[in-house]
Amino acid sequence: MQPAGSPLRLLFLLSLAGPAAGADKNCSHLKEMDVIQKPDADCYCYIQNGTMNLKYIWSALQVKINSTEMFKFEPISAESNCHNSETIFAFFKCVVQIIWQSEAAKEMVININQYGENVCFTVQPYKKVPYTVSVQRNMVDRKLILLFVAGVFLFHFANALSRSAMFYYSAGVALGVLATLVFLLLTLKRFIPKHSTFGILMSGCWMSSLYFIYCLQGEMKWLWSEYRNYLLGYFLTVGFISFVVCYKHGPLTNERSITLLTWTLQLIAFVLIYFGVTIPQVAYAVIAIILCSKGLCYPLGMVSFVGRKIKNFFKSEKLVFQLLTEEEYREQGETETAKALEELRSFCRSPDFSSWLAVSKLQSPKKQHKPE
Repeated sequence: MQPAGSPLRLLFLLSLAGPAAGADKNCSHLKEMDVIQKPDADCYCYIQNGTMNLKYIWSALQVKINSTEMFKFEPISAESNCHNSETIFAFFKCVVQIIWQSEAAKEMVININQYGENVCFTVQPYKKVPYTVSVQRNMVDRKLILLFVAGVFLFHFANALSRSAMFYYSAGVALGVLATLVFLLLTLKRFIPKHSTFGILMSGCWMSSLYFIYCLQGEMKWLWSEYRNYLLGYFLTVGFISFVVCYKHGPLTNERSITLLTWTLQLIAFVLIYFGVTIPQVAYAVIAIILCSKGLCYPLGMVSFVGRKIKNFFKSEKLVFQLLTEEEYREQGETETAKALEELRSFCRSPDFSSWLAVSKLQSPKKQHKPE
């Protein structure tokens, strides 16, 4: 049987629904480690306590609903009239809530934002069969840690990845498979003269692709079990075409394009870091620290450069010895010998030179004496 939804979609639905005015007073309040079993329809609310605890930075809070028969899940919202929306964001929030009215399944997992608004929902079983509502906390969620670590590494290696040919082809194939409309628009960019038109089309393609991915990510298990051959054919065909297009254009060589790709990867890294922790303030602090560390590279490099210059200025110069070849040694020996003999002759011819005193100090005067 096809599953009706996924935890991410349910979390999105609950965030759209928001806190219901007065709904939590008539509903059963949920707390951690609660296990409630009922056969009748009822509404439930998880009330946020508002206290921040750093030990829950990578913990996940989930509400699980299990039953042997189908039941209807529906978030409670006080915003039933979209015309009364105060802002455009509230209007779109209401419209999306109307599009996604409810979920039906035998099992459902709801991820609770621990530092967000109160969450209220109703469970209506189609048959009078007991269902179980339980609240569980996973102290260390490996998915959150993986998102956080991936975001940190992606930010620091964004420049290197932007210049990597392997990353270029891998990202191109992944973009072609997951966001075909965006890949097609990038391929046909040269045929769109106006930047404003391209920007509008790109925004529409991204929104459509993200909506398509969001709707399908909860149905992938069912699609893989029922239409495995079609999915494999799609992945192989579109992946091969995407690789051929990327190979034809070649990796990025323009510095402007590389810089834009680097900034895009760093922005994605910030999104991963934000969703990798449960406390938004911690995510903001980590992002600020990363930005400051990135910005401090330039002044620290300048200080290090000036320090090296000052050190070299006060440091005593070392003697540098240069080795001579055999031919250079012979030529230098002959030149210096001739120069020294000429200086000796000039000194001997001077009137201040005492020839008898010099001869008396020689061991072999006759050998050293040569008449001119």
